[in-house]
Amino acid sequence: MTQSQTNTPRRYRQLTLDERGQIQALKQTGLYTITKIAEMIHRDKSTVSRELKRGTVDQIHGAGKHVQQYFAETGAAVYEKHRAVCHPGTRLEQCPEFYAELVVVLRQRPRVHSVDSFVQTYKQAHPELPCPSTPTVYRDIEKGLLEVRNGDLPMKPRRRVKSDAHKHARTNKRVYGKSIEERPDEVEDRQTVGHWEGDLVKGTRVEDEPALMTMTERATRFEIILKLPNYHAETCLQGLQSILDDYGVDNFKTVTFDNGSEFAKLSEVTGTTVYYAHPYSPWERGTNENANGLIREFIPKGHSLHEYDIIDIQSFQDALNQRPRRSLEYRCAADLLPEL
Repeated sequence: MTQSQTNTPRRYRQLTLDERGQIQALKQTGLYTITKIAEMIHRDKSTVSRELKRGTVDQIHGAGKHVQQYFAETGAAVYEKHRAVCHPGTRLEQCPEFYAELVVVLRQRPRVHSVDSFVQTYKQAHPELPCPSTPTVYRDIEKGLLEVRNGDLPMKPRRRVKSDAHKHARTNKRVYGKSIEERPDEVEDRQTVGHWEGDLVKGTRVEDEPALMTMTERATRFEIILKLPNYHAETCLQGLQSILDDYGVDNFKTVTFDNGSEFAKLSEVTGTTVYYAHPYSPWERGTNENANGLIREFIPKGHSLHEYDIIDIQSFQDALNQRPRRSLEYRCAADLLPEL
């Protein structure tokens, strides 16, 4: 004989008030056992047994006689009372310490942590305490459950799919030095420390306005930020040379910049080799581009850099280098490159 087996999961369904009424009517006849009542209402006998215990009350009849009797309304009321207290609390109720600390951390200026880095750091520091996931925290913020808003957050993760339609095929763009195509293969795998990407972060688009020269180490994501008085080519060359001299040329095997005219003289620098990315190809310096996006949290576009002094710039650099990164398994750049 062949047995048939179904993989369809059985879902438990709570008793309805009509079913409880049937149980009451059948029980009051005194003719049926629990097993028989369960068969008649197409329920498991354990369900009927629990329901009878839940809805049975002690009544006193004449001459002080005690009688145990089941009532459908009593069973329903007791069930609803138990259900009201059985639900787990919200994450806000379960993790008050986490959320209180999160609000403080996200309001710091400059801020070290992102939502994700704080979640992971908190889990490591307090493994015995409950902690919500990163998506849960973002949902709570969007629902207005916390004392921070989306505008207070660091940039949320985004995924962009590159399209060939956005690539420019300008063949007459001048190349100021060695092409990225000549760069050593070891740069690509991020296994060797000392390969950097660089660019400028500008406030207002005026050449005589200050700018920030930013340098990002590919393997550790260590960030160096230098304020320049302007972004003339000669100024950028002097700025890069001062970074190499201050931090030690041994720490800079290669540096890759984009092909902008402000970097036209960088190949004259001494102590490292400068390579130039292809025109209109920022993804070839994606590590530095990402870091510049994080800097925009501290310095919004259009703000003159005259407003920021060397102490401000250093605090921005420290905040980025102390931020735990998912790409670094939630370690921070300052721990991976402590000698700089």
